[in-house]
Amino acid sequence: MKYGFLRVAAASPSLKVADPAYNAARIIEVIEQQAQKGTELLVFPELSLSGYTCGDLFLQKTLTDGCMRALMTVAEATKGKKMLVFVGLPVVLAGKLYNCAAAVAEGDVLGFVPKTHLPNYSEFYEQRHFTPAPKGVYAVELPCDEKDEDENEPHFPFPGGCRVTFSADQIFYDPAHPEVSVACEICEDLWVADAPSVRHAQAGATVIVNLSASNEVIGKREYRKTICAAQSGKCVCAYVYADAGMGESTSDMVFSGNHLIYENGSLLAESAPFSGTVCEAELDIDYLLHERKRMNTLRVSVSETPERWYEEKTASFLTDALPSLRTFSPLPFVPEEEGARNERAELILNMQAHALAKRFAHTNAKTAVIGISGGLDSTLALLVTARAFDLLKKDRAGILAYTMPGFGTTGKTKSNSLALMQAMGVTAKTVPISETVLRHFEDIAHDPAVLNATYENAQARYRTMILMNVANETGGLVIGTGDLSELALGWCTYNGDHMSMYAVNCSVPKTLVRHLVRAEARRLGGETAEILESILATEISPELLPPDAAGNIAQKTEDIIGPYELHDFYLYHVVRRGDAPEKVYFLAQHAFAGKYDAATLKKWLVNFYRRFFSQQFKRNCIPDGVKVGSVSLSPRADWRMPSDASAALWLEEAEKL
Repeated sequence: MKYGFLRVAAASPSLKVADPAYNAARIIEVIEQQAQKGTELLVFPELSLSGYTCGDLFLQKTLTDGCMRALMTVAEATKGKKMLVFVGLPVVLAGKLYNCAAAVAEGDVLGFVPKTHLPNYSEFYEQRHFTPAPKGVYAVELPCDEKDEDENEPHFPFPGGCRVTFSADQIFYDPAHPEVSVACEICEDLWVADAPSVRHAQAGATVIVNLSASNEVIGKREYRKTICAAQSGKCVCAYVYADAGMGESTSDMVFSGNHLIYENGSLLAESAPFSGTVCEAELDIDYLLHERKRMNTLRVSVSETPERWYEEKTASFLTDALPSLRTFSPLPFVPEEEGARNERAELILNMQAHALAKRFAHTNAKTAVIGISGGLDSTLALLVTARAFDLLKKDRAGILAYTMPGFGTTGKTKSNSLALMQAMGVTAKTVPISETVLRHFEDIAHDPAVLNATYENAQARYRTMILMNVANETGGLVIGTGDLSELALGWCTYNGDHMSMYAVNCSVPKTLVRHLVRAEARRLGGETAEILESILATEISPELLPPDAAGNIAQKTEDIIGPYELHDFYLYHVVRRGDAPEKVYFLAQHAFAGKYDAATLKKWLVNFYRRFFSQQFKRNCIPDGVKVGSVSLSPRADWRMPSDASAALWLEEAEKL
């Protein structure tokens, strides 16, 4: 359970129909194998001790007794192992037969969970044999296997004794980590409108396991994945789905062992049909808890389901092992697969363009006024603005694009900005600002040889003043160019580039900005693509300090505040997933292994927290802008934080790393 990760697996060993001893032996083999791998939660299919396709043999006492004896051997196999195991078997209670899951750990049977919804359509006829789960909590008597020599009383092989809880409403957890709370439903329970997993989640379960026997027919795999994903998402839980595999009777059906593991709607792992493989994954329980705290519409309270009472069972099944299966993308905002990246880029560009088009339609603005520096952010803003004008069927000449060279402007960025404006067919304007800013320095008695914040910010603020006044003069809107990464770090000039009339890039992180510009380069092609590639190859800089002797950019942003790919990684895990500094640091070590050493990761992580907390005052007064992803720092939407919040707790943890 290190850093909130829980290792889980779903398996369907080859079985023999109606042979519980054989099936138990195969299940134990998997338990032994998974114990070596550090699996903490292991799930087998529906009726895995008997086989799902036993038919009227389910009515035979010989079979049900054999399954109970087989369960004893499986429970015994869990002794000395840190593992919670779910297996399926038929269970008799008060003369009725139930399709059940048994939870076992530490050599004990913790509880029986009966199936609630029994299908009796098409190829299924479960109501012929089984009874739906009753409401309430009952007990099943376990069989005796020997006599106590001293007291001549029955001795039961389970530490929990002879009576085992029988209820559809049970939650299993490790007392050391009660947040890892596991509940169970069985096959058809998932496919109905009132799935038990909904109330399980409302009762606090963070992990739902499903013991299933879902036969394979054309199109069913896709639908199975859809409903597992949806249930995991709407319950804000992990969902471990174990499907029956080969060994079941093929008289009328075939089973493929299509195991699935989801986390809040995202597929973590899948066993391909008929592959016979164990499905393994590591769940991020911390992330699920963060999402539940964030999403107040998921009511997590037993008191809100008064007609149900949840039996809680405990066992020690969690370890301190570090995650080894899970990978962590160094670019969490950018899809890894090329097709997905291109699809994401087109969607975001359209979202930005349609949002801006709506703002233009609402305000009746005549022009769009935008500053073009030759950098990535202003380039993206111009590309979006051009799309918006095209949507509105407005002449791009109404886009008034200004390049405003100052003390740090290099020949390359100036030429790129002019070339881009020409290629996009907008109205290009050049307004040098150096002389005016020098006169301003005289007014405020600033020595221009002192290259401090005043020297830099005076340029940014004067550029913003030009754009605002042009917008007033032409009845236009000033288009903001700043991105999400800059807002997170406060890397913008207050009342300078920090301000605009509509901020199209405000929820786009720098790593994604780069991808969007590259995607547009591929789409547009020709000379425009060449210009965009030149911009992409240019060092990121505000160009507020003079260039070096060779005329090259001297002020390199990432040398000052750190690599954007690191800060975007930190931003995602801190804001979106709510990870603590220690966990963020651990994840970064894995994501950037071989690229950054531990000292570098720590240095910029500490810097991230310092800047993130200290610069909230800028975010609290940013202009409107479209949200395009799951992370936004808008004070009106996703992120509300006082400007004077202390970073002490986070810095204390980060400094100790």
